[in-house]
Amino acid sequence: MKRVSKTLFAFAAAAFMGMAFVAGAADEAPKSALAFKVKDIDGKEVDLAKKYEGKVCLVVNVASKCGNTPQYEQLVALQTKYKDKGLAVLGFPANNFGEQEPGTEAEIKEFCATKYSVNFDLFSKVSVKGDDQAPIYQYLTSEATNKDFAGEITWNFEKFVIGKDGKVVARFAPKVKPDAPEVVKAIEDALAAEAGGGDEWDDLNVGNLSGQAVL
Repeated sequence: MKRVSKTLFAFAAAAFMGMAFVAGAADEAPKSALAFKVKDIDGKEVDLAKKYEGKVCLVVNVASKCGNTPQYEQLVALQTKYKDKGLAVLGFPANNFGEQEPGTEAEIKEFCATKYSVNFDLFSKVSVKGDDQAPIYQYLTSEATNKDFAGEITWNFEKFVIGKDGKVVARFAPKVKPDAPEVVKAIEDALAAEAGGGDEWDDLNVGNLSGQAVL
């Protein structure tokens, strides 16, 4: 009987410690959609929280051989029109859908420059769904971190509008063009809004995340 009691006690203690660990991990979850370090199209590390602090960001998973690829034109136009007002378009090439982004970073950069004169920031290829999903897309699609706009990425050129405080304020399907009235309104409303809770940016402690979301 004593052996059984000791075994049960050990099991209960282990379970408690496991619960405590999960709770601790939840407390460390990123507080912002930009609380990550990623590689840009040239392979240089970018601290998103620092680079885009106080800006409104439009995050898009892009592809070079998709029916939606001409949306690059509207993305360039948005960047041109609203850059001085605080908008930053962020393009994340991804090959998850129909293998429509098969090229290397150098090939993608060349395509974007020569075909569409892309004037916004591009990043290294990522996976936006599946077991190898990039941490920023874990954040964007998880109910634990983005409850109002959670759900798997459905295709190339899905769009997220991120406010000045790093919170997602809108999401648009791939077929919704970047210059659609509802997208423009979401961007303009976010640009007009005051950056809320500045302390959240101070508390991000991005250096400890190293590009890994805790979900």
